[in-house]
This record gives sequence, C-alpha cells and structure tokens, in this order.
Amino acid sequence: MVSQSPALVLLLGDQLSPAMSSLRAADRDRDVVLMCEVADETTYVPHHRQKIVFLLSAMRHFAEALRADGWTVDYVRLDDPANTGSFTGEVGRALARHGADRLLVTEAGEWRVKAMIDGWAARFGTEVQVLPDRRFVCPLPAFEDWARDRKSLRMEYFYREMRRKTGLLMDGDKPAGGRWNFDAENRKPLTDDLFLPERRRFAPDAVTQEVIDLIAARFPEGFGDLEGFGWAVTRADAEAAFEEFLGRALARFGDHQDAMLAGRPFLYHGLISAYLNVGLLDALDVCRRVEAEWRAGRVPLNAAEGFIRQIIGWREYVRGIYWLKMPGYRDENALGATRPLPWFYWSGDTDMACMAEAIGQTRRHAYAHHIQRLMVTGTFALLAGIDPKALHEWYLAVYIDAFEWVELPNTLGMSQFADGGLLGSKPYAASGAYIDRMSDYCAGCRYDVTEKTGAIACPFNALYWDFLARNADRLRGNPRLGTVYATWDRMAEGKRDALRESAGAFLDRLDRDDAGPARSPPSQAG
Repeated sequence: MVSQSPALVLLLGDQLSPAMSSLRAADRDRDVVLMCEVADETTYVPHHRQKIVFLLSAMRHFAEALRADGWTVDYVRLDDPANTGSFTGEVGRALARHGADRLLVTEAGEWRVKAMIDGWAARFGTEVQVLPDRRFVCPLPAFEDWARDRKSLRMEYFYREMRRKTGLLMDGDKPAGGRWNFDAENRKPLTDDLFLPERRRFAPDAVTQEVIDLIAARFPEGFGDLEGFGWAVTRADAEAAFEEFLGRALARFGDHQDAMLAGRPFLYHGLISAYLNVGLLDALDVCRRVEAEWRAGRVPLNAAEGFIRQIIGWREYVRGIYWLKMPGYRDENALGATRPLPWFYWSGDTDMACMAEAIGQTRRHAYAHHIQRLMVTGTFALLAGIDPKALHEWYLAVYIDAFEWVELPNTLGMSQFADGGLLGSKPYAASGAYIDRMSDYCAGCRYDVTEKTGAIACPFNALYWDFLARNADRLRGNPRLGTVYATWDRMAEGKRDALRESAGAFLDRLDRDDAGPARSPPSQAG
C-alpha cells in the first residue's frame, strides 16, 4: 500500500539545483521540501560575511523558484524565534510538524553533516533515504574503484580517465591537440592595462539586501566586508556571469591563469566555483560549453583545456580523495608544522605586499584565485611552519566557494604537503622570485625581493631555504627535490647560516607580534 503521509525532502544549502536526486525521488504533489538556515552552519568556522549572505540569499531565491514550480516548501529562517539552530533540531521539528513518515536527502558534501544524517534514523525512528549526489562526473564508488591498489593517486591519471569518460576535448580516443595537458603554456605574467575586462557584478535585490542587513546585525564584528556584495544568487544571474566569462575572458584565461595584479582581483578567471559548488551551475554543462567555444574557433585550446582540467580534473579528484581519506585526513600533519596562524591572516596588516594584497581582496570580496591561495598565502604558511589544520580552517572560513570536500584536500594536500605527498609529488615551496615573476606585487613592497638575507630582504627568500633545511630528514629523499638539496649542499656554510639566521629572526618577530593578549578569530557569536 502506498503511504499517504508526506515525505520530508531536506535540501541543504549547497544543493540548490532542481536536478538534486532528493527532488527527483520526491512527489511534488504530496511531499514537503525543508530548507533551513541554522546558526550552527554560520558559526562552525568564522565565515566571511559575504559567504553567509551568498548562501542564505541563494537559498531564499531557490525556495521561491521551487514554490513557483509547484513544490510545498517549509523554509526556516535564521532569525525565526523557534529555530533550534541545528539541522538535527530542524529536521525533528519538521518531521513532527508535517507528520512525515520518511526523510529524503541527497548525500552531504561534508563529513560532519554526513555524521549528523547517519544518526537520524535511530534518533527519529523514521526511514532516512540518502541518495547519491549526481552533480559529479565521477560517483564516489567509481573513484574508490579507480584508487584501489594504485601505488600513486596522481590527479593527472584520474583526469585522463575523466576525459575519456566524458569525451571532452577528445578526437576519437586521443586527446585534442595531441596532448592531455597544456599547463606549461598557462604561466604567462600579465601587465595592467586598460583592456582588462571589467567583470560583471550583481547589485543586491530586495531579498539579498534583507539578508545583508540580517548578517550585519547578527555578526557586526564578523570577518569580511559586506559593502560591494556583487555575487549572483540566482540560477539566471549565475548563467549570465558564466556567459560573460565565455565571451570576454575565456580566450585569455589559459595564458594568464597564474598571473597576479595589485588591485585586479578577478582578471580572466571564471568566478563560477561558488555557483558550481552550491548547484546554481552544472559542472559538466559548463565544460561542454567551454569545449564548444574551442571547437568554434573562438578560444585557444590551452584556455579550454586549462578550464576543463580544473573542473573534471582537480574538482572531481579532490572530492574523491576527501571521501576516501576522511575523517582522519583533516588531522594529517606530515611535516609536523605547529606555528599558530598569524593574526595578519585575519587583519591583512602586514608589510609583505603580496600577503597584504591577497588578504585584502579576500576581506573585500571573499575571493582570491588559485595561485594567490596556493603560492602566496599557502606558500607563506608552508615556509613558516604554520599548523595546516589552522590554515585549513582559515581557508574554509574566508572564501565564498570553500566547502570542506573541495577545500581540505587542496589545503592540506596540495598547499601544505601535510598528507606526505598523497596529492602532490613535492611541496609547493618557492622563494620571492616566483611571486615577482608572476605579479606586480613586489614593486610596491617594503621588502626587497632581490635581497636574500637581512632586515629588508623578502621574507620568502630566507624562509624558503630554512624550510628545506629544517625538513631535510623528511624531504631530502624526494626525487623532485634532489637538485634543490644539491644546491643547498654546495652553498658555503656561512651563506647557509646567514639564510637560517635571517629566517629565524623573521619568525621570532612574527611570534612576538602575535604574543601578548590572546587573539581569536573575528567574532562569530550570533
């Protein structure tokens, strides 16, 4: 006999797509969709206030779209006096409110939420049906099959499998252009000029402005600016943002995806990762549209390949690694780094121009592109020996596109080598010369990037060699670092000592600056 009671369909804040498996399994005429803004989700790390606004506004817009499509939506707002503040509390209230006899939910994207869901059947004495998230090209069981019995889980080999599976940029069974990867062509610096495109931003509508006012009142001391919020919060606006990228930026994205310019936060980047991660855009669809631009002759192959690799390569790969290695993965610390996160990661108050620029734009926009994250804020943390878990929690807090499944492996694995080389074949350590080559930051810095030691020397220079020296027992055997260690070994002893003394003096100053009264992240009490 078919149940006459409704099912409760829980949609999480990063599941804002009509194609969600939970919606596909539901009966529009009978079942009830639950969406809830809960305090726990706004405070488990001190999120950038724009990130909270983006998620809550996108949720509210999506709820209205579902209602217009005929769904019954039970929407619990953050400021509802009866709001329990947790998913578990709101699911319990809604099950009772609607007399629902079962719960439908698409699998969570983060381990801590999965742990909640796993306990609901016993807690509520009801059937909980957890459905796969079909927004991804590679289902998690397929990734486990790919990873099984492999000595190395390198992304490049996984990426080739995804190319074959999707047919993207393939000519028969061969990669288009005869190569799988055009990354070597995508490392050109960039000079500021009048022809850099102004990227489209979206003025807050009444719904978004209401959320901005709510978050300003609830988190007055929270991290990040609220002024100038310009992110898309609807599917239509996300599509418009992507179309603008296709027409105005994609053609030069490949060449300059590693470039950095002061005062130019967006350059030729797609700016769509947040929209992909919450469901406003479909990953495979955007890849096919980028491929179509190349096949039509409107963009070069290196641009199309570089974009597609980030999505069906890295994005799918790090999701697989996350679920393969959690929950222990977030505690990995292969290099034994323990220094607390410096306060300037929150304040942006530092004389290092590259760090001040990357953190400053993060405060203003909740955004920095992948090289700013990997080779500026990430590399400094690696060289300075900052606790990788503390850095992970910072990245998770401050970026609009940061969800743990995608952020954690990128931070602990790719950036900090904390997993001992599972993701990366070597640490992404670099001196100031790399930043000088790929940016214009060094020209306005108090420090001199050409100096290796001393008070005015770029801190990255001495820290680079100090990092290699203090981690020699762990890293010297890495075949990709053989030449670097050979260079270190050939240095005169006095030069080696001067580099380590200069690094030590800088780190001592860093520790003293953070000493004294305890500093905590920006208040997220709400």
